[in-house]
Amino acid sequence: MLQLLKFGGFPDPFLAASEVALKRWQKERRQRVIYDDLRDLETVRDISLLDLLVDALPARVGFPLSIKSLSEDLQVNPRSIDRWISMLEHLYVCFRIAPFGAPRIRAVKKEQKLYLWDWSACENEGARFENMVACQLLKYCHLREDAFGDTMELRYLRDTDKREVDFVVIQNKKPAFAVECKTGETHLSCHIGYFSARTHIPKFYQVHMKDEDFGNETTIGRSLPFTTFVKELGLP
Repeated sequence: MLQLLKFGGFPDPFLAASEVALKRWQKERRQRVIYDDLRDLETVRDISLLDLLVDALPARVGFPLSIKSLSEDLQVNPRSIDRWISMLEHLYVCFRIAPFGAPRIRAVKKEQKLYLWDWSACENEGARFENMVACQLLKYCHLREDAFGDTMELRYLRDTDKREVDFVVIQNKKPAFAVECKTGETHLSCHIGYFSARTHIPKFYQVHMKDEDFGNETTIGRSLPFTTFVKELGLP
C-alpha cells in the first residue's frame, strides 16, 4: 500500500518504484497534456496559464474547490478556469465530486471537491491518501455501472459548520455508504456519529493506514485498514 500511495496508480511509475522515474514520468505527462492534448482542444492565448493551473491543483485536493480563488490567483476569468478544468477532466488529469445534501443537515450545496488521477502529485500525505481513496471509490462506481448496470455517483458530505465526511457513494439514487479517511487515527471521527444520526446513510466506514479493524458499520461506524476496505469492495 505504501508504494501505491507514494508512486500513484499509473503502471510506469508504480512498477519503477523510483522517485527519479516518477518525476520524469510526471514531467513528460504534464508536457503532453498541456502542450499537445489541451492545445488540440482549444486555442489558449497564453499556454503558461494552463501550466500554472495544473501546478495549483494539487494544493486544492481535499478542500471545497473555489473557482473564484483560482481565478484571482491566476488573474483569469472564472469561466475560463472552469472550462479548463473541464478539459482536464476529459483528459483524465482530475475529476470533481459534488456535495450530498440531506434534509436534516445544513449541507453545502454548490462547492465541488477536486481530485487528481495521479495522487502522487499531492505533497501532503493526508491529501494524497484521501485522493487515493477517492480514485478507488470512483473505480468501484464504474465497476458497479459496467458489471451490474447500477447508476452510481460519488459525492461528499459537509455542512455549513464545516463538519465533514469525505465521501458518500450513491447507488441508484440512494446513499449506499459513506467513507472518512484518516492516515493515522483509528478512533472514529465524531462527525460520523453526527451524520449517522441525521441522515439516511446506512453504513459509515473510516479507512486508515494502520492495522486495527473494529466497530460495526451498520450502527455507528466501522474503522478498518484501507487494504481490507478495498478487498471488501471487490476491487483488485
